[in-house]
Amino acid sequence: METKPNTSRQLHPGWIAMMKELEASNAPELWELSPTEGRILERQYAEQVFINTEPLPLYSVENREIPGVAGTIPVRIYTPQAVNKDTPFPILVFFHGGGWVLCDLDTHDPICRHLCKQADCIVVSVDYRLAPEHKFPAAVEDAFAATQWVAQNASILGGDPTRIAVGGDSAGGTLSAVVTQLAKANGSPSLIFQLLLYPNIYIAPKFPSREVYGQGYLLTEKIIEWCNNHYLNSEADVFDHRASPGLAEDLSGLPPALIITAGFDPFVDEGEDYAKKLRNAGVEVEYTCYEDMIHGFIYIQGVTEGREKALVQSATALRRAFTKSELTKSFLGFSSCL
Repeated sequence: METKPNTSRQLHPGWIAMMKELEASNAPELWELSPTEGRILERQYAEQVFINTEPLPLYSVENREIPGVAGTIPVRIYTPQAVNKDTPFPILVFFHGGGWVLCDLDTHDPICRHLCKQADCIVVSVDYRLAPEHKFPAAVEDAFAATQWVAQNASILGGDPTRIAVGGDSAGGTLSAVVTQLAKANGSPSLIFQLLLYPNIYIAPKFPSREVYGQGYLLTEKIIEWCNNHYLNSEADVFDHRASPGLAEDLSGLPPALIITAGFDPFVDEGEDYAKKLRNAGVEVEYTCYEDMIHGFIYIQGVTEGREKALVQSATALRRAFTKSELTKSFLGFSSCL
């Protein structure tokens, strides 16, 4: 394996072994495939990863279609326990990764089940429109429309409309960041937390990590370029904050965030940069870099213990945010009675 310069990080042995296996398999390069072929390859990989793995049992898992700006949007609703109208659940609206081209509700089903169970919240996983059939800003439109729908129908789902968070991995983390900005600009819905798992915060800027880790660690510069070319309409989209949320002029007033990055990810520098920008804007941020991990480590099962640690950290952060919001609401309600 090629040694990367200017870093003291050590890649987890599990990833080294996995990438040697992939190299020996002579699998086709994603960037050489069409989107349809890429999705078939992703599906085959997902099925291989999930084999012999029983889905984490939950109270209910329901597929549904909700209204969007260009037709219906498929969603999957995960509920941890029986619904009690007197104690509604907090809600996480989740957006899957896949570079805006790949993945779906099934590929990220294990992540959603874990977050639902561990955070004791309803999870609404959103199957937004994919590129290149639906280019930017289709995914953004669906993500925001789905979040608005959840806020408007939270009570019907058994959820609490005052305790809604957004989250996702990779491109889904990017969409989560964008949705919080759109919600702020729109004045609704009110979001209390954002979970950003190794997000792609900038389309264009070349942070050092893009070059240092852009080859040899599964997610390569060529794959990033392949995804961006399918997603964007033109170079002008690169500078739209709905594609590059780190370019937004004002980040103040956004909900608290947990940002998780991976040490051997081309996006690690921009995730850290966004955490700093949010803090400078007065936003509460918890930032963690899993130094020996690669991009997608939370999605890929059975390789290292890092996935489980990150899921526990994410669920803990969600629980804390939901509890804090509930306590604040109770305090305000008490104060109004004084």
